[in-house]
Amino acid sequence: MDKIEVVEVDSPTRLGEFIRYPRSLYRDEPCYVVPLFQERKEFFDFDRNPFYRAARVKLFLAKRNGRPAGRIATCINFKHNEYHSEQVGFFGFFDTPDDYEIARSLLKVAMITLKREGMEKMRGPMNFSTNHECGFLVEGYGKPPVVMMTYNRPHQVRLCEKFGLKKVMDLMAYLRTDDEAPSDRIMRVVNKMRKRSTITVRPIDMSDFNAEVDRLREIYNSAWAPNWGFVPMDEAEFNHMAKNLRQIVDPDIVLIAEHKGRPAAFSIALPDVNQALAYLKGRLLPFGILRLIWHTKIRNKINGIRMITMGVVPRYQRLGIDSLLYVETFERAVARGYKWAELSWILESNELMCRGAVDMGARLYKKYRILEMPL
Repeated sequence: MDKIEVVEVDSPTRLGEFIRYPRSLYRDEPCYVVPLFQERKEFFDFDRNPFYRAARVKLFLAKRNGRPAGRIATCINFKHNEYHSEQVGFFGFFDTPDDYEIARSLLKVAMITLKREGMEKMRGPMNFSTNHECGFLVEGYGKPPVVMMTYNRPHQVRLCEKFGLKKVMDLMAYLRTDDEAPSDRIMRVVNKMRKRSTITVRPIDMSDFNAEVDRLREIYNSAWAPNWGFVPMDEAEFNHMAKNLRQIVDPDIVLIAEHKGRPAAFSIALPDVNQALAYLKGRLLPFGILRLIWHTKIRNKINGIRMITMGVVPRYQRLGIDSLLYVETFERAVARGYKWAELSWILESNELMCRGAVDMGARLYKKYRILEMPL
């Protein structure tokens, strides 16, 4: 009988195994995009990534006959628990074959680890918060994930449910192509704002990047404050994320709306770099950087964007600024040669934003799920 053991990641060698494991698990899966190894290594740098200043994280590997056979991580996000007044521990980076014994072993270790820390619920997958990748894909298989979205096979959810985890929230992803148009109602609102409103829209000023990031963070923490699962980001964490995203940003589709020169809202769309990363298989060296240049600059493989986040300061909400930003982003994206946009993710409970996505001409095409169980 195969021997299954779960070990904690406590060395660079095991961290490498943890990062590389999905590459072998999904080696025959055409939709899986291998993350860049160096980027993942930097993400798991507990000393340099500001996120870990207010979180306690542990990584675990399942081994079968001494070889990696699954992985999981636990996270206690102290900011989340303080902000939401709850004692919830998160699990994430959960990848296994369709083998309940392996899945059960990993989930049991995660459950025990979090319970020992005094947590009352286990929720996930979160890698490691709603500010990062989260959710199991449950609808929309057959298409690769866009930038900063997850991918998994259907059995992952089934194995978790067998263990006792139950749905707590779905995250919705909508798709709009360049041959689809917003509803007449949306365009009336947008055209009226363009003609009569004191709201103006401009792209991010990359020459004033640090100050622009401060403006975005202020809007983000104000606009998203009431949302399920939201955790405010401090200056260090927000700047760290902005620094990483700067490498792939297209300034023409990162927009700031202002009221008489005062920031009122923003939207961030990113080119879907996964379309290029799919060719690298997780490696930039020795030839990966050449492939990246080929598939971005020369062959122009990236033809889509992900509208990753939008925020409107409370005093300016329900004025139609969100519609204005949606329309402006897509018009600018089409002018830049992009053919489609994914709007993701939107909480299923946010009916206003879900209806807004449909009014923009988008259709629901993927769902992601967060699960939870008491400890």
